[in-house]
Amino acid sequence: MLRHQKVRVAIASAAVLTLAGCTGANDGANGGDDEVTIMGAFTDAQAEAFQADLDKWSETSGVTVTYDGNTDFQTAVVARATAGNPPDIAIYPQPGVLKSQTQSLYPLEDLGIDVDAITADEANGLGTIAEVDGKTYGLPYSINVKSLVWYNPAAFETAGLSVPTTDAELTALQQQIIDGDLGYPWCVGLESGAGTGWPATDWLEEYVLRFGGLDEYNAWIAGDLLFDSPTVTQAGDKVADELLAPDKVNGGGPGAATTSFQSAGNQLFASGKDSGQCFMMRQGSFIADFFPDDVKAQIAENDLTNVNFFQLPSPEGTDVAMLGGGDLVGAFTDSDATTQVVEYITGKDFGTNGYASQAIFLSPHNDFDTSNYTTEFQKNAQELLKNSTVFGFDASDQMPGEVGTGTEWTELTSWFTGQKSMEQAFQDIDASWPR
Repeated sequence: MLRHQKVRVAIASAAVLTLAGCTGANDGANGGDDEVTIMGAFTDAQAEAFQADLDKWSETSGVTVTYDGNTDFQTAVVARATAGNPPDIAIYPQPGVLKSQTQSLYPLEDLGIDVDAITADEANGLGTIAEVDGKTYGLPYSINVKSLVWYNPAAFETAGLSVPTTDAELTALQQQIIDGDLGYPWCVGLESGAGTGWPATDWLEEYVLRFGGLDEYNAWIAGDLLFDSPTVTQAGDKVADELLAPDKVNGGGPGAATTSFQSAGNQLFASGKDSGQCFMMRQGSFIADFFPDDVKAQIAENDLTNVNFFQLPSPEGTDVAMLGGGDLVGAFTDSDATTQVVEYITGKDFGTNGYASQAIFLSPHNDFDTSNYTTEFQKNAQELLKNSTVFGFDASDQMPGEVGTGTEWTELTSWFTGQKSMEQAFQDIDASWPR
């Protein structure tokens, strides 16, 4: 596919129109001037809520929007773009697929979209996730956050523990738990079948982002900063201090490697060290779906007596950082209607027409009106995001597959189990990088 060029004049030739379709420069070819189609990966209740929000917006905008959810989105969007029949807009759950289609997508700047204005109230890093060669091919409309440390407030109160606000306080809290023989500071589960090891990648990413800042973090994703570099080694040493030192995790690194990520958090609700009680778990917002039923029932009632979270503190002298992911909006057609829809769903008003009621939704905008949220978790997470200066999109999801979802998983697991040193594991990951 050839890179898009804006169509600036009306062309009557059928042959040239066919060529325009092949390059993806449809200029509204999928519907009328005020009709826009969107394809994404989410379906069912989430898709219904998304469509309902857009329908409400359409009442005042005059633009009719139709959303098509496809569980095989990655294959479908590539196939349609290749055939010259893409949707007007696509919503990508991972930036890798979006970046593979930059020859077919329009840079948002070329659509007249003021990217700087849209992202002015977002944490540094959110607006450049899908930037290629200085052009922006996508912006997030909804994000998820991973730098969350889950804990049981009732258990903290019983044990006389306080929520840490700094990295030094977090270190002191861990020692307090160990010295008091209260249980284990951390709940950690790396086991995930064929995906065993992925939770360890998140832990490493947390500290590469903090110690290296966004520039080095992105260089690491691109393969320009090695795993066996001072910054990543410093991050690995920090992870080892947190998780692999004696008494930090039940069973140590080998215990973490054989504990499923889904069930690890259940020990937040145990009682006493003999029952395997742990006090903190660093994990993404999705993990609440795996808590015991009685705890999930409390969450549904916005009862935070037994479960809440705080942000993983950043070491002194580093940025307040948030690790996460999100869904990115890209455009295949150049029309006023497409531009309006992209501006709405990536702007700070999206969600105010009802979609914010979806517990999975978190606006990337600090200025979003949180009264539209229906859960305390959404409101709390938005406040943490607002106070973060840097946002890092999940690194392993952006690395080449043989690394990010391959050797990094297996080598970090070997490190945790003691089969390899950290240095050897990092060197072996570097050796697997396709160059």
